[in-house]
Amino acid sequence: MAGGIREQHGDELSENHEINVTPFIDVMLVLLIIFMVAAPLATVDVNVDLPASTAKPAERPEEPLYLTVKEDLSLNIGNDAVQREQLAATLDRVTEGKKDTRVFLRADKAVDYGQFMEVMNLLRDSGYLKIALVGLETLPAPAAPAPAGNAPAAAPAVPATGGNP
Repeated sequence: MAGGIREQHGDELSENHEINVTPFIDVMLVLLIIFMVAAPLATVDVNVDLPASTAKPAERPEEPLYLTVKEDLSLNIGNDAVQREQLAATLDRVTEGKKDTRVFLRADKAVDYGQFMEVMNLLRDSGYLKIALVGLETLPAPAAPAPAGNAPAAAPAVPATGGNP
């Protein structure tokens, strides 16, 4: 027991060599309840075996280099149009030969996946392996359709982390 009745009436207290585990059990029960409540919140419905990553978040460049694939499959670097045959030379001129420059690649929705991959292959063949894909963050669709004159506003373009192709 944790406590006992003293039968001696002296100034000296007898030593108790028993461990009081009641506080330990109380703490364990509180932790058990916390984990029982938190465990269902931490689960995901889709089982996926994700690979581990040790990559640090990339710093955002002061002046990002955007390569745009338009609906008619024409290419633009920044605001300037460029021919596919001149893409490597133009990129080298704009980046001053720095092949480790991150290229933010964005494309129109109507661009075919195969055409998009051709542009990524052109970038890879040119030596530019740091490619970030850009998309729009959209707001959830409203329950009722919007009037024809009011188009829903979309958030600004945000680069997604891209890896080496």
